[in-house]
Amino acid sequence: MMQECVNNCLTSHATCLETIKFCLQKGGEHASPDHIKLLQDCADICVLNVGMMLRDSDFQRQIGDACADINEKCASECERLSKGDDVMARCAEVNRECADSCRRMSEQGSSSAAG
Repeated sequence: MMQECVNNCLTSHATCLETIKFCLQKGGEHASPDHIKLLQDCADICVLNVGMMLRDSDFQRQIGDACADINEKCASECERLSKGDDVMARCAEVNRECADSCRRMSEQGSSSAAG
């Protein structure tokens, strides 16, 4: 489960960076400062979460929850801008997969801590 989450976070990181480039070239609402900042936040939290998982940090659950929340927000925003736009639709899909795997990791951590 952890390897799947690591892979999804790395994919989300790369996809968000690629999407930033696309959005800046497209302009308009795609290039709004808030949207670009959200994509960058999503890319950054994904890398942080990977590091936390790989070193089995005591704070991984909190970072994993934050990663899931930010990926979900990013997915919603990309989906909103995806009308007829494959790049934005792909970003939304990748972010949702990442959010889902981060939530599963957090739940696994919670049940491990409880047991």
